[in-house]
Amino acid sequence: MIETNTLAYKKTSFALALGSFIVFCNLYLFQPMLPLMATEFSVSATQINWVLAAATLMLAVCLIPWAIASEIVGRRMIMVISLLLMPIVGVVMVFAHDLFALTLARGVMGISVAGYIAVAVAYMAEEFSPKALVLAVGGYISANSLGGIAGRLYGGIIGEQLGWHWAVLGMAVMSFIGAVVVIRLLPSQQHFIHHHRRLRIHAYQVIAHIKQPILWLAMLIGGVNFALFVNLYSVTGFRLVAAPFNLPLSWASLIFLCYLSGTITSRLSGRWASRYSPLSGMILGGVLSLSGLWLGLIESRVTILISLLLLSSGAFFTHSLAYAWVSQHAKVAKATATALYLVHYYVGSSLGGFFLIYCWLHGGWNTVVIGGTLLYMVMFVFCGLLIKAKQQSVLPLQLN
Repeated sequence: MIETNTLAYKKTSFALALGSFIVFCNLYLFQPMLPLMATEFSVSATQINWVLAAATLMLAVCLIPWAIASEIVGRRMIMVISLLLMPIVGVVMVFAHDLFALTLARGVMGISVAGYIAVAVAYMAEEFSPKALVLAVGGYISANSLGGIAGRLYGGIIGEQLGWHWAVLGMAVMSFIGAVVVIRLLPSQQHFIHHHRRLRIHAYQVIAHIKQPILWLAMLIGGVNFALFVNLYSVTGFRLVAAPFNLPLSWASLIFLCYLSGTITSRLSGRWASRYSPLSGMILGGVLSLSGLWLGLIESRVTILISLLLLSSGAFFTHSLAYAWVSQHAKVAKATATALYLVHYYVGSSLGGFFLIYCWLHGGWNTVVIGGTLLYMVMFVFCGLLIKAKQQSVLPLQLN
């Protein structure tokens, strides 16, 4: 097993974090460029949202198939395939001259990045010692966040200055270089055991998780939470480049630095869970995000900035608690359970955009606030149902 403070640990953990950084750069590259591309393709905000949604939707669909494939061919092989596919798809994307072709290419990009996301943590769990695993996963998750921020900032700045084609081509070149570095540093697996399970066994595991309210409700909370979080940023991007703000795209893309507040609260969520109820923490995170949504009603750059900081803080707080909840309460097939949580997470990201952008197009920010508030109310209902499900699961134990 790989231990901390060794050369193998440093090389492997760096390689995994770099791979994660590349993956999330590619996944969210187009989000800040949506207003620019809507103008270039002469389409509505709802139509251009497919460029982002196609990738996240296909990512959600392919997580479990990639995880199953890794049980047969190994985790490292899947990660290598995923990393090499990304620059290839990026180059193909440059030649997409209509929205339909670009959307298809982005869907393939979603399939590509799903491979790495689906199996990276499983690779770590098998190769690292328990102590090293905790540190490596922390670095991996931090790289997720930093990759998402860097990809969005890069896309907004380069997209405005040189156009989206050059932004995509540059990202493809950097992705290839990064992939080569990761492949050279990432060691072959020493502790992987092949599992040639039948497909129906995996299907039964997925169905079994969904049938458990104590798991499925937490997945739904994660899905609604992410639907709001990611897509409120997209709508804010459209808002800032329009009147009365009229910000350049490169300046508007700087709002994604507000994600960093979520990095702090995701760490604080663990302390909350150890001292208080994780369920109350999920509600608290929702309240923080909702207050940020309402604060955005004030037409001011400062208040919008503060509203995004609150939104990010609450969303990451809720996400960390819900994600950990699923992992802790799944009695069997924990990897399938966490993968299923991510499916809900990214499906929410894909579908939430169409709802919130529809609200934006048909009533501006006031309507977005109304629609967003309704979704937060749905999330709070799921939290209440999860509290009830938890009480019902504990009650039989108390009677015995």
